[in-house]
Amino acid sequence: MTSLGNFLRVRRQLPVYYFCNAGGAGMKVRQFRYGADNLGYILYTERSALAVDGGAAQEMCAFIESEGLKLAIITNTHDHMDHTFGNRDLIDRTGAPFIDNRTLLSGQTLELDGEKIEVYHTPGHSEDSICFRADNMVITGDTLFNGTIGNCFTGDLEGFYHSIKTLLALPDATIVYAGHDYARDSLAFARHLEPENEAIQAFLKKYNPEHVFSTMEEERAMNPYLRFNDPAIIALLERNGLPVATELERWNSLMRIG
Repeated sequence: MTSLGNFLRVRRQLPVYYFCNAGGAGMKVRQFRYGADNLGYILYTERSALAVDGGAAQEMCAFIESEGLKLAIITNTHDHMDHTFGNRDLIDRTGAPFIDNRTLLSGQTLELDGEKIEVYHTPGHSEDSICFRADNMVITGDTLFNGTIGNCFTGDLEGFYHSIKTLLALPDATIVYAGHDYARDSLAFARHLEPENEAIQAFLKKYNPEHVFSTMEEERAMNPYLRFNDPAIIALLERNGLPVATELERWNSLMRIG
C-alpha cells in the first residue's frame, strides 16, 4: 500500500456530515459503465480525483485528463475481482496511490482538496464491503443496488441487516450510486412482490441506463429489502407463513423469499 500523505485522515469522533449538490461547487461524480452491468466512479473536485472500482480504467483516465485533474486515490468498495481488476491499470497509467479498502474503517475520512469522503463499513455481501459518502451521494458497491441489495455471501444476515440500517439512516435526498445496474430485473421482482406499488413504475419511467441512480427516498418506497417495516411487506410475509414479530425477523424472512 502506497503512503497516503495528506489524503487520509482518521477521525476519532463521530463523522460530521456535509450536504451540498453533487453537481455543484463541492464534490462531483462521474459514473462509468463497464462489463455487462458494472458501475465504477470518479469522485472529483476542481483539481483532484478519487477512483472507486476502476474497471473502466482507460475511460476514467481519459476523463481525468480531459478535466485537467490529478488522480489522488485509487480504491474499491470491496475486493471481488469484477471491482478490482482495473486497479493495476490505473496505478500504471497515473502513478496514483492505492488504498486497500480492507484497511479503511467506519468513521475514517478521505479528503480531496478539503472535501470530505466518509467511509462506512457495511459487511454482508462481503466482510470487507464499504460505502463512500460524499456531499449528498453515497457509493454503495454491492451492498445496496437500485431496487435491491447484494447477495449475502458472508452468511451473516444479522450483520447485513445492521449495514442496511446504517444506510437507511441517510436522508431521503441522498443519491444512491451502486456497483451494478440491476434495476430492471430487481424492480421486476419487486413488482412481483408488490404489484400495487406505484413507486416501482414511477422509478422505471425515469430510469436511464446511461446514468443509473436513485435516491434513498425512492429506495424506501420501492426496494422490498428496505421495506421490512412497511405494512404491505409485513402482510406479504404473513401470507407466506414467515416470522414477523421483530424487525430482524422480518428482515430474515425477506431474505428467505428473495
